Amino acid sequence: MLQQTTVTTVIPYFKYFLSKWPTVDVLANSVLDEILHAWQGLGYYARARNLHKCATIIVSDFNSRFPEDEKDLIKLPGIGPYTSAAIAAFAFGQKTAPIDGNIERILARISAIKKPVMESKNELSVIANKMVPNSRPGDYSQALMDIGATICRPKKPTCGICPISAGCKANLGGMTESIPVRVSKKKIPKRVAVAFWVMNNNGEILLRRRAEKGMLGGMVEIPCSDWLKEGISIEERLLEAPYKTDFSILPGKVKHTFTHFHLELVIALGHFANPTNESDIWCKKTDFGKYALPTIMKKIISYVNKNKA
Repeated sequence: MLQQTTVTTVIPYFKYFLSKWPTVDVLANSVLDEILHAWQGLGYYARARNLHKCATIIVSDFNSRFPEDEKDLIKLPGIGPYTSAAIAAFAFGQKTAPIDGNIERILARISAIKKPVMESKNELSVIANKMVPNSRPGDYSQALMDIGATICRPKKPTCGICPISAGCKANLGGMTESIPVRVSKKKIPKRVAVAFWVMNNNGEILLRRRAEKGMLGGMVEIPCSDWLKEGISIEERLLEAPYKTDFSILPGKVKHTFTHFHLELVIALGHFANPTNESDIWCKKTDFGKYALPTIMKKIISYVNKNKA
């Protein structure tokens, strides 16, 4: 949960997850849709799918016990170099160095590395592993994370109360504001698409499940055309509708920002009397809450409810 989300946001989700899925066995035997539903609001739903996959593998291949070796941990779904090192250090006391953004910033300042973090990751990794103590490596790493989160902040670090400032080259050289070297952010591109609000004779709205791989994989959605760059007309995008019918375009757009792009959706309203696709999900307006709908889909529903004549 903490890979892409703040601690404040995570706490209530974490408590709920532990109450609903208290053991890895319970999680492994749960229904993925329930997990996705509980994940709503955290974003990056691939993390929820990997959580479920990871639990099933631990139950089936490791007799319901987490592997202690970092090499085994990193093979599990959703567990990369940082998480595998963190589990090994925190849970099993192994001498290893989990390196997150906070720790990278501390190491860059301690050693006065005058390069962007992305260009110095190997160097920072070597420094990190040399600094790990033989005893209580988990406590050591957590202490560094806390220093990075509360003291050695990206801007205006409070070096006067930092317990390691005496050996920090950036602090001694007055370079804490310029290290790590910042790289200017690239402009986030925009993608556009049409969302198809299709109603049947019973007043139900068409939903469908997205492909397992890719953005919002496995999630339930209001059907959309492909999310592509600008330059394709609405008429061309209407050809991607799940059913061929007369559509009217709702004025305005629904906007949402993902990590790597902005998305703008035009909403097309249509009616189809006799649906034939067996994989269709037809949902009453009062039942949307039963499905794990991503935030962008909730925005579409809200926009239609407010603007549909």
